[in-house]
Amino acid sequence: MAEKKSVIVRVRRQAGPNERPHWEEFELASRPHMNVIICLRDIAERPITRDGKATSPITYDSNCLEEVCGSCAMVINGKARMACSALVDSLTQPIRIEPMTKFPVVRDLSVDRGVMFENLKRMRAWVPIDGTHNLGEGPRMSPDTQAKAYPLSRCITCGMCLEVCPQVNDNNQFIGAAIISQVRLFNLHPTGAMHARERLEAVMGPGGVADCANAQNCVQICPKQIPLTESIAEVNRQSIKQALLGWLFG
Repeated sequence: MAEKKSVIVRVRRQAGPNERPHWEEFELASRPHMNVIICLRDIAERPITRDGKATSPITYDSNCLEEVCGSCAMVINGKARMACSALVDSLTQPIRIEPMTKFPVVRDLSVDRGVMFENLKRMRAWVPIDGTHNLGEGPRMSPDTQAKAYPLSRCITCGMCLEVCPQVNDNNQFIGAAIISQVRLFNLHPTGAMHARERLEAVMGPGGVADCANAQNCVQICPKQIPLTESIAEVNRQSIKQALLGWLFG
């Protein structure tokens, strides 16, 4: 009879925001096509550590399981990844699973990414409409503009670009590549462009586009292959133009 394979998983756990973190190790039965989410689910079904100690199920965020919602981003074997697409067979064991480090820990692997949404609000990352009544068809977008905007719209706000950015730290307010890319997206929209000036003024503020140090880690880690460095360069160009010429249209 063939020997059953097992998967060794080490999880960095933290009971709350102010609690000290610690590691727990688990041994799970291996099966085909396992991903990290399946490992965490298996632990929840039988929360017993490798040395036989009873523990609690691991807290983590997950939803779509197909790399669309962005909620299951975490650090796996030292690299920011989506847990739903991180296949066990491609990972070195023991598999080390940790929460992302650039966001406050809520519990275990769950982090608070609220700062991203606050920065999206600060950048006016939406297309405003007047009321809820039918306004008819909006302005048309050229195929060229559509081709530029669509890749930017794939952002899932996972936060991985912030996790790998050296400028996102306790000594800097840098908003990160994802937020800057959304400024570009909504400035491209024919209706959104009416508020481009306000967005550019916001992105020129503290922690804005000028704080990017061009490490380019963001574009390499992005799970949706968004051209983040291209967006940063374009928003920087728009910001410079706004700073130099904006007074003419004030």
